[in-house]
Amino acid sequence: MKTKAVRLHGEMDLRLSEFDLPPIAEDEILAHVISDSICMSSYKAAKQGSAHKRVPDDIAENPVIIGHEFCGKIVEVGAKWRDRYKPGDKFIIQPALNYNGTLWSPGYSYKYIGGDATYIIIPHEVMELGCLLPYNGDAYFYGSLAEPMSCIVGAFHASYHTTNGSYEHAMGIREGGAMAILAGAGPMGLGAIDYALHADRRPSLLVVTDIDDARLERAASLLTVDDAKRHGVELKYVNTANMADAVAELKAMTPDGEGFDDIFVLAPVKSVVEMADAMLARDGCLNFFAGPTDNKFSANFNFYRVHYESTHLVGTSGGNTDDMRESIAMMESGKINPASMITHIGGLDAVVETTLHLPEIKGAKKLIYTNISLPLTAIDSFGEVAEKCKAAGDDKNAGMFFELDRLCREGNGLWCAEAENYLLANAKSI
Repeated sequence: MKTKAVRLHGEMDLRLSEFDLPPIAEDEILAHVISDSICMSSYKAAKQGSAHKRVPDDIAENPVIIGHEFCGKIVEVGAKWRDRYKPGDKFIIQPALNYNGTLWSPGYSYKYIGGDATYIIIPHEVMELGCLLPYNGDAYFYGSLAEPMSCIVGAFHASYHTTNGSYEHAMGIREGGAMAILAGAGPMGLGAIDYALHADRRPSLLVVTDIDDARLERAASLLTVDDAKRHGVELKYVNTANMADAVAELKAMTPDGEGFDDIFVLAPVKSVVEMADAMLARDGCLNFFAGPTDNKFSANFNFYRVHYESTHLVGTSGGNTDDMRESIAMMESGKINPASMITHIGGLDAVVETTLHLPEIKGAKKLIYTNISLPLTAIDSFGEVAEKCKAAGDDKNAGMFFELDRLCREGNGLWCAEAENYLLANAKSI
């Protein structure tokens, strides 16, 4: 079986190539990947190469397939797993395996499994650890978004608060409390807002900050103040770049001006971390969600308040399998719609440039369909691209982008199952 895949050969050395997969063993599964969402973590792995904690030392000789937010269908099942899986089943993978105490993970560490590929071999440990999950959704792209949503779910569950008079921690955000999401209008911020508004445990106040008016306006149009109110949450979007004293002005929005019970920091920026620390209420939890590329990244933290006011911090890197199951269930029930995270689509041949330049590309999530050839294209530019194709005499692509534009506009400008089905039926195969 031949596959086409994007592999990491060294620092900032990604290559799309075709190669043979070996026959599967009795404890392995052959699968066809349909979609993969590009994560900033893949950029970090590419930038650091073997210095990354999940990337092996020998990638120059044994390159690894990148991509860990993927969804597809099973092609062939080894004898060991035939009572649990069958060809044609849709699947997603929880990549945080924690196998035998290692950090090895699909999309970082393996020769034959990763999201940016047409066909992959799923190794035995994925099934043994219960990390190959069934997916029953209509659209593959929702399956690709289950992993980033699970990271958000896990972060909310990992936050905690103290219990007066005991040494037991109350896990999760403070229900009915004041929450802030700093640098929160990016893709993961949108997911976090969606979850905060629609999960069973919700704050009463949610303040979302950013320094980009366009991103804040898009977030406010997708996750609205009115919808938040219907779920018992007062939602405010704030551009802190316009504030003379952001800490004081944000704290003043909280009940009695005492500060926030939960603050999520979504940018690895020293000043943002320190602003969050200064805005914590008594027993406030600072959740450092953003993963830095600098292994020496640090910021000041007020330890006087740690001692006397029980402020504290927590950080998570990915979610667990239960978090992924929760995100799948919420998507399938319509409680959350992480389609708002997606701003671009592309084919497998767009992965290398997109990944290597991800921090420079505006917008939110970049969704890849691994079996087609397509430049990375912004959803809000479909109409413009169609006109350019028409002017160039490329009637086929003009028609495709006109139809994709129509389908997405009917869905409030969001990528949708109808657009996915149309793209897969009409785009050029890779």
